[in-house]
Amino acid sequence: MENQGSGFEECFDNGIGYLCCSDYAGCALFWCQAGVCRRFCRRDCASEETGGPARAGIDGISGAGQRGKRVLSALGEDELSKLEDQIYKTVTYLYQTREEAVRVKNEFAHNLSNIAHQIKTPITAISLSVQTMGSGSAEKEGTEQIQRQLMRLTHLEEALLLLARLDAGTLVLKREETDVYTLLMLAADNLQEIFAQSEVSVDISELGEVKVHVDLDWTMEAVMNLMKNCAEHNAGGCVHCAYGQNPLYTKILIWDEGAGFDRKDLPHLFERFYRGKNAREGGIGIGLALAKELIGRQNGTIRAKNLPEGGACFEIRIYRH
Repeated sequence: MENQGSGFEECFDNGIGYLCCSDYAGCALFWCQAGVCRRFCRRDCASEETGGPARAGIDGISGAGQRGKRVLSALGEDELSKLEDQIYKTVTYLYQTREEAVRVKNEFAHNLSNIAHQIKTPITAISLSVQTMGSGSAEKEGTEQIQRQLMRLTHLEEALLLLARLDAGTLVLKREETDVYTLLMLAADNLQEIFAQSEVSVDISELGEVKVHVDLDWTMEAVMNLMKNCAEHNAGGCVHCAYGQNPLYTKILIWDEGAGFDRKDLPHLFERFYRGKNAREGGIGIGLALAKELIGRQNGTIRAKNLPEGGACFEIRIYRH
């Protein structure tokens, strides 16, 4: 910047903001960014005419020219430390913000691609069914296929709307004291048709009164997704449920008697639209992701594991504080 009068003004650019030194009204030090300048300190000191520009930031201070060094040295260690800390926090925050924005953008694009693919599959199936409809048994089979695909589209629509509400923070959770045994029984009752189709039985042990502070309806939705996953990979078997409580959290276990999870799938089970090695036909890979989101919003966690004796197990922890 241009010199004016007998003083000087010099800005050190680091690509994000400017560290400006000025002695127009006594030595002052400013951090300028996005058109806003902050004055960190001001001391009465004589201007120096030697030295050259330096980069801003922590590295810029250490590499400043003689003029910048002398101005900074006049500020004292306390003021310089505060300035370094402030600049460091600002630069770190900007980088983190940028990285988060890039991540969200990439995730949004990835989800859009998955959504397009998921919607295309049932539409293609419906189109083929319509083409084969014409007479007798072919018409009946085509109608049934259309009904199945329409149900899949409806489920996809509902799941995407729920995810959108979760992402936007507009889903209101009405948390209240809820009995865990009642929660599990209600979830199982809503899945009776699916259990019957898979010839799966349900074992829910009553282990005394245990209360959790949750939204009953949405927590039941999460538990249903876990139970349904166990039933789909455990035809002819049994889905077991148990629970307990300690001073830190309430634990709910849901497990089956099937083959368990593929080891390569375990790190990705709760990712949106992820379909594992043994995923059933017609699934959209969104149920476990929804369950994790719903439990996570209520101070809880879900993790999946394989049992030593065989079978897949989901463990829910809902923390008390």
